[in-house]
Amino acid sequence: MIRVLIERRIAEGLEHYYDSTVKRTITQVVSAPGCIAGESLKDTLDPQRRIILSKWETLAHWEAWLNSDERKQVIAELSPLLEGQERITLLVHTR
Repeated sequence: MIRVLIERRIAEGLEHYYDSTVKRTITQVVSAPGCIAGESLKDTLDPQRRIILSKWETLAHWEAWLNSDERKQVIAELSPLLEGQERITLLVHTR
């Protein structure tokens, strides 16, 4: 199992639009094959910083979503709302 951490910086004044767009698209993410869970989080100290945290059965499932037409569509909708590129970190449990 892997977890994916996506960090985004939202352009000032577009936070509400971003939040409503992400809320709608999280449904697509969690219905993707291999996705166990997904959530959108807001930094309490920085109103423009958002985190998406998702859990996937395998790296292959995440990569399939990452390269899917559905995700490309989501990113096309979100990109104009962002300052810079999103940052993706893949995480696994240490043993």
